[in-house]
Amino acid sequence: MAHKKSGGKSKNGRDSNPKYLGVKVFDGQIVKPGSIIVRQRGSRIKPGKNTGLGNDYTIFSKIYGVVKFETFGKGRKRVSVIPKEIQ
Repeated sequence: MAHKKSGGKSKNGRDSNPKYLGVKVFDGQIVKPGSIIVRQRGSRIKPGKNTGLGNDYTIFSKIYGVVKFETFGKGRKRVSVIPKEIQ
């Protein structure tokens, strides 16, 4: 009979890599075409005017302009890009 408890193997010690999700460009900031505005899982924020939706639900700018976040409907969010002249 053992007088010392045997050392068990740990079932912890794992962690996934960070995914770096979230809003990358905020309201009122200027974006170029192709700039990533939001990285998200699922369509939590909807694409509005002059924005596109990637196959991983990334929202990106299609034109040069200013980012505008807005709410619509029952608490839903949408992000658009308002055109701005390049100086």
